[in-house]
Amino acid sequence: MSAPQVVAYGSPELLAAATAARLVTRLVDVQAASGVASVVLTGGRTGIAVLEQLRAAPARDAIDWSHVDMYWGDERFLPAGHPDRNDTQARAALLDHVPLNPARVHPMPPSDAVPTPEESAEGYAELLAGAAQPQDHYPVPSFDVCLLGVGEEGHTASIFPDSPAVYETDRSVVAVHGCPKPPPVRVSLTLPAIHRATEVWLITSGESKAAAVNMALSGAGEVAIPAAGARGQRRTLWLLDKAAAAKVPGLPSLPAS
Repeated sequence: MSAPQVVAYGSPELLAAATAARLVTRLVDVQAASGVASVVLTGGRTGIAVLEQLRAAPARDAIDWSHVDMYWGDERFLPAGHPDRNDTQARAALLDHVPLNPARVHPMPPSDAVPTPEESAEGYAELLAGAAQPQDHYPVPSFDVCLLGVGEEGHTASIFPDSPAVYETDRSVVAVHGCPKPPPVRVSLTLPAIHRATEVWLITSGESKAAAVNMALSGAGEVAIPAAGARGQRRTLWLLDKAAAAKVPGLPSLPAS
């Protein structure tokens, strides 16, 4: 697993725009090397802001969108099209505005397609296993970029501190019950699945995240701060705004704009 690197920006707006620019470069480079790129999307205010910035960026057209596989790191177990689902928000922010191949867009099964979150998780695990290659050595594809958010208490995807999901070592996708923030029922990739990504980018903003960010980067265990356990094979990148980075030692002072 790769050691974390930290990059901080002066405002949430700069963070979202800079992350979008990084994503364009990364996907274009991957496609130049292998033809097809894969990305795991995240929800939340900052994750969706990144997609909105990508939609507005002229450089987005450098990506061959028909050869991008889209996955999700977690999802609210709600009906298809529900405004609180991450895939609904991602489609409105970006996916409905670029020429994707629908067969390469892989949302987690919604509650009106399967009766339980356990069946949603099992179905998504089967989809990931079908996309994996022998060289991946695990039943998920080696995602080129896995985008993740970080919660105030240190959760990432829908893996919350000291929850059953954070202890999972075998399954790639799990159902999550009793989430401390609504909605309480979700489906999430596990840390072993996240670890298969070539690059993991943890993106977060705001003063309320500063303590969790500091703990994750100061050696906290993944049971207490699940985001600390989100690592990529080749790169683990923390992309923060000034407020979220406020307690990270050794970072240069940033302007507010």
